Amino acid sequence: MIKLLLVDDEQRMLDLLSLYLQPYGYHCEKVQSGLEAIEALSHSTFDLVLLDVMMPVMDGWETCRRIREFSDIPIMMVTARDQRHDMVKGLHLGSDDYITKPFHEDLLVARVKAILRRATKNTSKQFKDLELDRERHKVVVNKKILTLTPIEFKLLEIFIGNIDYVFSREHLIEKVWGYSSGTEDRTVDSHIRNLRDKLRKSDFPVDDYLKTVYGVGYKWQTNDNG
Repeated sequence: MIKLLLVDDEQRMLDLLSLYLQPYGYHCEKVQSGLEAIEALSHSTFDLVLLDVMMPVMDGWETCRRIREFSDIPIMMVTARDQRHDMVKGLHLGSDDYITKPFHEDLLVARVKAILRRATKNTSKQFKDLELDRERHKVVVNKKILTLTPIEFKLLEIFIGNIDYVFSREHLIEKVWGYSSGTEDRTVDSHIRNLRDKLRKSDFPVDDYLKTVYGVGYKWQTNDNG
């Protein structure tokens, strides 16, 4: 199931977006502020964010900037403003596309499909001498294939796709096993310990990057400074 996060302070616009998109098989979750969007993204996995620009308290540009601090999820800005410099600003902050209100249903759906298609093609993630290919379910370290279990692979994919973001054990359980799985914290610790061991044996300096945040969980950071 493809999950979309719809972010707009107007309930009418959220309902309209959902009305246009749900018939194409997209599951739409609706929130009405940038803070709610960030909270939703920190607890659930989505495939695309449709983000309104003109919102009170935290506008779409600031929300986009904050999301890009921890996630590379595709973002489409949705707004009534169509000035060129506004579009450029959104793209510079990390959005993937921009559509202005009012828009036709066919155009919205086509743009959403195009973004998701591009995101699907980008199946490979690179970090230092480590490359993860989601489509082939393959990890290569120092030009050698590293064999991981499906859970270890998913954990690694989550970490290197969200650099410097701290994941609680509960958050990892929800992302890997599912919210109602009943998986315990020590199970997460065990899989991460195995992942670390395999990366160490492949001569990848995993301890410089995969850090335990005591009392919270884990994060993959860009350097070894803390």
